[in-house]
Amino acid sequence: MSLHRLWISLLAVSAFAADPAMDSLLKNVENRYNKAKTLQVLFNETYTPKGKAPRAESGLLMLRKPGRMRWEYTQPAGKLFVSDGKEVYLYLPDEKRVEKMKLKDTEDMRAPLAFLLGKLNFEREFQNIQTRTEGDGSLVTADPKSQSLPYSKVEFLVSTNFAIRKLHIVGQDQSILDFTFDDEKLNPALANSIFHFQPPPGAEVVDSGNGQ
Repeated sequence: MSLHRLWISLLAVSAFAADPAMDSLLKNVENRYNKAKTLQVLFNETYTPKGKAPRAESGLLMLRKPGRMRWEYTQPAGKLFVSDGKEVYLYLPDEKRVEKMKLKDTEDMRAPLAFLLGKLNFEREFQNIQTRTEGDGSLVTADPKSQSLPYSKVEFLVSTNFAIRKLHIVGQDQSILDFTFDDEKLNPALANSIFHFQPPPGAEVVDSGNGQ
């Protein structure tokens, strides 16, 4: 590492450590979600591709550590997104089609939500972290440290009890994905079976990971 890069790295570390209020906020958010084994929450999702009209969807999200997710959509009805921790399945009922790929290979921007029940560590995963008061909560903005991820910026709106209420994700393709979360439940009883996907009768299964 050059002296110049080393100096920049030291400044970044010092800046993070020099803001005790921000450090306390982030640690409390980490503790809330890292201690949880499961999570259930109602979500509203708005996806806005670059130069196109936004698309709003909503439903129920269930998570289990590590990497298992189930998104049951009420709008549009029947849409389903499931991760068993290894594979990801997206069922589109209007097309009677299931898209399958490896979780580690997915380009889907739901990936930033997987950290909620993973080992959340803001300092390790993000850079250029900033916080400011917004309403009765705190807004956390950050950039991913890895340039290979499908998103370039993330914003979290954190409530006074350190729950994440809103998530704003900017894609590398300049698309926008916004979530709001309500009725969050930590450690609800969730059966393992809900994270195992069974294709509906007559649905076409396409393995996107193999380029099919």
